[in-house]
Amino acid sequence: MSDRHELSGTSGRTSPITFYRQVIAELRKVVWPTRPQVVNYFFVVLVFVLIMMAIVAGLDYGFGKAMFAIFA
Repeated sequence: MSDRHELSGTSGRTSPITFYRQVIAELRKVVWPTRPQVVNYFFVVLVFVLIMMAIVAGLDYGFGKAMFAIFA
């Protein structure tokens, strides 16, 4: 038996209605971001992805040139 079952004291399954109520209760505890925060996070992620794409493209170009120089 797992520790979770031993601590909770129940060995049966949770009914779908109880599960649904617990999900709703947990979702009400979530602190949802505001629209400006979401926009800000979007641009931060966009800039990060563009930087990573540039790094990978530069490495790909450099290694490609190096391979052609070595094997051509």
